[in-house]
Amino acid sequence: MAKLVDIAGEGLPFYLWTGMASDGQSPWDVGQERARRESGGFSYRNTIVREYSGQVVASLVGYSLDDEPQPTDYSNMPPMFVPLQELEDMAPGTWYVNVLATFSEFRGKGYGSELLSLAEAIARECAKRGLSIIVADTNTRARSLYERLGYREQAQRPMVKEKWQHPGENWILLLKKI
Repeated sequence: MAKLVDIAGEGLPFYLWTGMASDGQSPWDVGQERARRESGGFSYRNTIVREYSGQVVASLVGYSLDDEPQPTDYSNMPPMFVPLQELEDMAPGTWYVNVLATFSEFRGKGYGSELLSLAEAIARECAKRGLSIIVADTNTRARSLYERLGYREQAQRPMVKEKWQHPGENWILLLKKI
C-alpha cells in the first residue's frame, strides 16, 4: 500500500516519510507503519485494493468529509500542507478520494475507473453530495481520467515544495456532483 500511496502522491509521501524515519527505519517502513494504523485518513481501514493473479495492482484510499467545514488553524500546520488543506476545506460534504493509484504496468486496464465507480457508490451510500480529489497540475493522465468521469475543476492553490522535487506548480481540486 505504501508504494501505491507514494505513486498517487508523486513522491511527496516518500519525501515526508524520509523526514519521519528514525534510526534504522527506512521511509518505506514509516509508510507501512502509517498504513497499519487503525485511524486517520491514511489507514488500511479506508483502503480498497484490486488484485491481479494474487498481486495488488491498484488502490484507492478515501473517506467522508464533514458536511460542514470545520475551522482549520493553518498557522499550526507545516506550510507544505496548507494549500492541500485549504482545497480539502472547500469540499465539505463530499467523499474524498485521498489516493488513487495503479502500478504502471497495469494502467489503462480499467482499475482506476472501477475504483472510482466504487468510490461513487460509497459516496451515495453515505448520502454525500459528491466526490472530491486533489491532483497536481502536471498529472495530465489522472486529470483526463477524472474529467472523463465527470470531475470538474473547482479551485487551485500553489504548491509549497520545501525540498521536495516536483515539476508541478499548483494543486487542483476536482469535484464530481452526485
